[in-house]
Amino acid sequence: MSSPLRQAVHLADFVKSQALKLGFSECGISQAGFLEEAKQKMENWLADGLNGEMAYLEKNREKRYDPRLLVENAKSVISVLFNYYPGEKLETTDNFRLSKYAYGKDYHYIIKDKLQKLLRQIEEKTGKRKARVFVDSAPVLDRTWAQKSGLGFIGKNTLLINRKRGSFFFIGHIILDLELEYAPDSPAAYCGSCTRCIEACPTGALEVYRLDARKCISYLTIEYRGDALPQELKTKFNDWIFGCDICQDVCPWNRFSQPHDELLFKLTDELKQMRKVDWKKLDKPKFRRLFKGSAVQRTGFKGLKRNIDFLTD
Repeated sequence: MSSPLRQAVHLADFVKSQALKLGFSECGISQAGFLEEAKQKMENWLADGLNGEMAYLEKNREKRYDPRLLVENAKSVISVLFNYYPGEKLETTDNFRLSKYAYGKDYHYIIKDKLQKLLRQIEEKTGKRKARVFVDSAPVLDRTWAQKSGLGFIGKNTLLINRKRGSFFFIGHIILDLELEYAPDSPAAYCGSCTRCIEACPTGALEVYRLDARKCISYLTIEYRGDALPQELKTKFNDWIFGCDICQDVCPWNRFSQPHDELLFKLTDELKQMRKVDWKKLDKPKFRRLFKGSAVQRTGFKGLKRNIDFLTD
């Protein structure tokens, strides 16, 4: 093995071992480059208007397909998974539902902090790098890079699925100017003939490997900023007021999901005690108390009240 290659392998092993020590479930590495196939799929999806009002997806398009436009002289994309599958779930009887990823504190800050620690550890070993950390906050195709890094396959529900861990995890990346050993070819899809996610979606938002955000409960309860939700879907929300886990809950691969051990993702006692009558009376001070530092802040008090009223009026 040549010296540069030996060093790339050694550094890749170091990165992966340090990532696991920081609490990430998986870590993979891929070569930074242009995503031609992903570009075609994304452009077709946008052309069909399936992004709804998420106009930000139409910006910085070339950067989204080529990380070398985000980080000068980028050589590698380090991708990580962080488990958020809860050991304790919200009561569903006489209650509204929140996506499991929103049970605790906002994942953006927690994972970004860990990635920045990982980057510092890399720099302690290699010297200062040109690098950026990303957690669902920039024009980066998260699932595509995680797949290229060997961390899973894209399922029919359009989510990344890891054959050992399912799909209840966050994805983060470090893009940097460092040559590393790269993952083998991306794993093939392992959905087979299964279409449980498509059949279970109550609003018909899913087709095979294709999502229509305009019908998606997660999009409508979080990203959609309109004052009124679509009346024709009123009876199909199944009590979801922030996000939706249906297509993940029915996925056979999630039988491998194991509870996380991140204290900041755990349910608070006050949130566990909430029932429909409490949600209906929710005021701004209680919202701030319940969701301080939470991803639910993305929809805000007004948006969450809109979602609750939609299901109760």
